[in-house]
This record gives sequence, structure tokens and C-alpha cells, in this order.
Amino acid sequence: MADLAIRNLPLAGFHGGSATVKLEPAAPAHRIALRAGADAIAALSSALGVSLPTEPRTSASAGARTALWLGPDEWLVIDEGDTGLVNGLMADAAKSGSVHSAADVSQRNTAILVSGPGAATAINGGCFLDLSLREFPVGACARTLFGKIEVVLLRTGEEEFRMECWRSFSDYAFGLLREAAEDAAL
Repeated sequence: MADLAIRNLPLAGFHGGSATVKLEPAAPAHRIALRAGADAIAALSSALGVSLPTEPRTSASAGARTALWLGPDEWLVIDEGDTGLVNGLMADAAKSGSVHSAADVSQRNTAILVSGPGAATAINGGCFLDLSLREFPVGACARTLFGKIEVVLLRTGEEEFRMECWRSFSDYAFGLLREAAEDAAL
């Protein structure tokens, strides 16, 4: 397993935004794509230290960990804590004693942080979701399309979002966000 602390980040040195939108690469994080039946949710939640949400478009956080609901039996779990060699998420899931599937996607994904009063408008430059606070409140998440790529979008604050995407598409996502951020300032 690669050391996240020393691996080249796909968006290292990238910056952008406008007077109303700030764009920045997120710090390295561990991630697992998790699949499990309803009977395993309690054990996995306990082992991971974060409650796996069971309602559509919701997330839950505890400490440095966040679990995002992607489907009835599917979650993306992100650990922004220790980014050394060992993925504690994988080890913790294995200790749950439950039947599940966990895949380390730490090296597949990266994230872009989008913030400011024009953040939702900038994201809507490539995404059709209604990002109003009423329809997409703080803590809401969704797997959706942004331009031509699949992303997972999490609202972390009233004017803050985390956009998870595959590393290989991160240049495209950042570039589209940069253009949309400029448009949002007009």
C-alpha cells in the first residue's frame, strides 16, 4: 500500500477560484468503498467509529471519519486523520466480524474543496443537482455527474462542498470548476 504522505498528489500546486469561490485540493485521506447488508451495519459502524447512514443522500461524521450513503448497501468512508502507510479503515472494517466488502480506494480518489458564496453556483456549472440549502442541506451527499465524470458531492457547510473524484479525472474536474467559479463571480 502506498504512503499517502509522500505520493505525488494529482492536484498539487493547483489553485483557482474567483471573488466568490475558493477552490483547493483536499489533503490526502484514506478511503474505502464499503458494501454490506443491513444486518452488518451496526457491527461495521461500531468497528469504524462512525455510524453508517441508512437514509438516502445523508452522511455521518465522527472525529476524522465521514461515512457517505451511496446506496442501500453502499458507502464511501473517508478518514482524514493519520495518512501514513496503514489504512486503519480497512483494518477496522475487518475487525467488525460482519460479512461485508471493503476496497481501499485511497489511491483512486482525490478531492476538491469548493467554498464561498458562489460555491453552489460554480458546482452547478457542471452538475444538475439542486444545491439549495433546502434541497441539499449541510451533510447531504450524492453520487452524481459533474460535466462528463462521476463524482461524489458532500456539503460540509452552508457554503462549503467536498467533491470526490477519480485521480485520473481530477485535472478535468478542477478545470471545469475553475471556469465555473469565474462565471459565478459575474
